[in-house]
Amino acid sequence: MELKKPLAKYIDHTLLKPDATPNEIKKLCAEAREYGFASVCVNSCYAALASAELEGSGVEVCCVVGFPLGAMDMASKSIEARNAVAAGAQEIDMVMNVGRLKGVEYEYVRADIATVVQTAGVPVKVIIETCLLSDDEKRWACQIAEQAGAAFVKTSTGFSTGGATVEDVRLMRETVSEKVQVKAAGGIRDYQTAMAMIEAGADRLGASAGIAILKGAQA
Repeated sequence: MELKKPLAKYIDHTLLKPDATPNEIKKLCAEAREYGFASVCVNSCYAALASAELEGSGVEVCCVVGFPLGAMDMASKSIEARNAVAAGAQEIDMVMNVGRLKGVEYEYVRADIATVVQTAGVPVKVIIETCLLSDDEKRWACQIAEQAGAAFVKTSTGFSTGGATVEDVRLMRETVSEKVQVKAAGGIRDYQTAMAMIEAGADRLGASAGIAILKGAQA
């Protein structure tokens, strides 16, 4: 298939391990500069460091919020998003409150997302954690995220029971309007998987294996 942009610009070069060190974040940023990835995706404590390392590079800083469970209260998510943006984050990947969605508390979920969207003032990707949801719940999650002003819906944290699947990416793409983009994340480790996700409708890929994906494309 013909890509709409260079493959590197589909990739959020990601390091979210709890034991990630400052030196590892610096290495991540150096790799992102070298390969021209869309962004680095890091925990919010590293927003300022990543922003400094990537200044002038054209690579954006993406920070996760409410990660990885999405179960913190709305105000705390809002504060984390605000602080991350103040420290240099240009995108926010927030985890939806999965339990409230499964409890059919749709207004709570909508407000939770909208609060972060309004506070952040930058594009917000909403992680719906597809592995924990039925297909109907995935559709509800996507529709609520769009109603709340999300720029993207995202499959997974990569820290739960499963990651992105082609089927979920396709379902999400079919559910949201063209105004909302789709990010696939979790378990995307090679070129073939990356291309399958893009073909299914992914506009962005979250991956710690971005370099391996690009090398696979060259091969």
